[in-house]
Amino acid sequence: MAKTRARTKDNTKLGKGGETHQTASSPDRNLTTNQGVTIADNQNSLRAGTRGPTLLEDVILREKITHFDHERIPERIVHARGSGAHGYFQVLEPLGDLTKAAFLQDPKKRTPVFARFSTVVGGAGSGDLPRDVRGFAVKFYTEEGNFDLIGNNIPVFFIQDAIKFPDLIHSVKMEPDRGFPQAGSAHDTFWDFATLMPESMHMLMWVMSDRAIPRSLRMMEGFGIHTFRFVDARDRSTFVKFHWRPTIGSASVVWDEAVKINGADPDFHRRDLWEAIARGEFPEWEFAVQAFDQKTADRLGFDVLDATKLIPEEIVPLRVIGKMVLNRNPDNFFAETEQVAFHPGHVVPGIDFTDDPLLQGRLFSYLDTQLSRLGGPNFHELPINAPKCPMRNFQRDGMMRMEVAKGRVSYEPNTLAPDSPRENPQQGFRTLPTTDSGLKARERSESFSDHYSHARLFWRSMSEPEQRHIVSAFGFELGKVEAVAIRRRMLGHLHVIEPELGARVEKVLGMEGQAETIRPVRPPVDMKPSRSLSLVHKAPATLAGRRIGALVSDGTDTALIASLRSAAKRAGARLDVIAPKAAGAEGNGGHIDADHALAGAPSIFFDAVVVAVSKAGAERLVHEAAAIDWIRDAYGHLKVIGRVSGAAALFDRAGVDDDEGLVDLASAKAVTAFIEAAKRGRVWDREPRLRNPEA
Repeated sequence: MAKTRARTKDNTKLGKGGETHQTASSPDRNLTTNQGVTIADNQNSLRAGTRGPTLLEDVILREKITHFDHERIPERIVHARGSGAHGYFQVLEPLGDLTKAAFLQDPKKRTPVFARFSTVVGGAGSGDLPRDVRGFAVKFYTEEGNFDLIGNNIPVFFIQDAIKFPDLIHSVKMEPDRGFPQAGSAHDTFWDFATLMPESMHMLMWVMSDRAIPRSLRMMEGFGIHTFRFVDARDRSTFVKFHWRPTIGSASVVWDEAVKINGADPDFHRRDLWEAIARGEFPEWEFAVQAFDQKTADRLGFDVLDATKLIPEEIVPLRVIGKMVLNRNPDNFFAETEQVAFHPGHVVPGIDFTDDPLLQGRLFSYLDTQLSRLGGPNFHELPINAPKCPMRNFQRDGMMRMEVAKGRVSYEPNTLAPDSPRENPQQGFRTLPTTDSGLKARERSESFSDHYSHARLFWRSMSEPEQRHIVSAFGFELGKVEAVAIRRRMLGHLHVIEPELGARVEKVLGMEGQAETIRPVRPPVDMKPSRSLSLVHKAPATLAGRRIGALVSDGTDTALIASLRSAAKRAGARLDVIAPKAAGAEGNGGHIDADHALAGAPSIFFDAVVVAVSKAGAERLVHEAAAIDWIRDAYGHLKVIGRVSGAAALFDRAGVDDDEGLVDLASAKAVTAFIEAAKRGRVWDREPRLRNPEA
């Protein structure tokens, strides 16, 4: 076992890798297995060498994760609330230089896929927009079998070793004595755990950023998290990290907007995905990899097997290798979206694993959890899970068996059924031979011990608005924590990540000078900021896939609405008309059909808005709170607002100030100016005038 460096009054000690161990001070506090055997190390899986593979003989890991996998029936323990869609994947060019995987060789072939997006913490009945990680899982139905790529919209994770996963989820889920909070991390147990796990610091920075409140599932990036291997026909291995990039760009909402969307439409993301596909606006992602060899890995300064680290694109650029298009909604939500079963162990020849200890544990956990959730070992026979290539083996019987296997032989080798399946050494999946070996021990590699450098990299890579939001998010979350000691401990970690960050969060909390002193095992190093990590820095000027809301009334200029609709369509956006009543309004050139009534379509649903009411309409709406809130919220959420002169009374009542985000629609040229301004996204310069939690 690794020697420890320090011990606190409560018998907490820090290991060489920086992980926190809390040791028993008396036998009656011993942590044990379900059989009563005292556990010596609850932080590390048993592996062959500090960087080697996790061993199947680790009965403590298996017991812990098996129990965790079966805690909930039948809802998923994590990622319970999901939305899915069918589609296809198409490679851009043959990838024989990297892998022998057949589905990555023929640019003319479309491989069927099913993608599922999800929140992590909340139950199936929770809302779509909590501050949370989003799952991003894709099942490829390839000609050689199913390949499941199961990741998140964040490229790193909270923990380095799978043995800590039950503890992580237990800490962030509803507190067991009170059954709340639902779908949120702003409570004591999560921050108690996180502040005792320095390895979580990088992930915490991402979760406190705008990445955790995405605008749409169609606008999320996706990541495979772990380092995998591509293996070519000559058994040459290349490390790879998988990336999904939405072709319409990535975008997030602001926190106040997320809170209000959850209240107004908790199905906001699910509805958005379904309706986009139903309209024929098929979501599309580029599929890219970071491919690198062992020499490159050795030069990085951190361990590529550490799931709490990422490789900046400036160091190892992305190579776009294909695209995914989602073009069909499920026919039945339960049969498909709910019953789909993913497993990182579902790979095909040409794709292989690394010794990442988090990945190694997932290879056991995902298969095991299906036994409870889907009723037994035959979940692969459900249509959504069944491969689309031939499937032949000698597995028989079991609960929920659907295939009727014929014949007397259910074993191999055999001579009684000469036509029965046989192994194929030439075409079958083979694990890449490696020579890794070492001391069999519960010990974490020293190369996993830097927990702050990448968190600092993330902070320094953010734009000024994104940094404001991170500070505000920490202030909100820690403000919900009742235990002052936990807040002080987290402030100490933030000071290690970046002193400026720690000081700013202290100011938000009113806890200046109260941060606990944290002494990292390995001090952070300065890394060059990466613009690719910032949503704002790399945001494209586009309205593709976005929605514009236009508020109308009796007397609205119908020609203006027609012009806006045409301009929005040319920009790839959709114009929705909102009227005081669902029946629409009588414009100056005829009836205007409404897509929504004002009461059911607050401005939070739209990316940019237009207030096109007539003067008489404004005078009637000036006493309608929903109309005033429509403008105030759009302004407060930093959206570009188009307005006509007749709406002046509404803007006066709403109390908004003129800035570059307010566009007067007095001519056809003004419509073009509005569209161009809306393409640039939110008006970030407006934000400091509206909210400043550090004041």
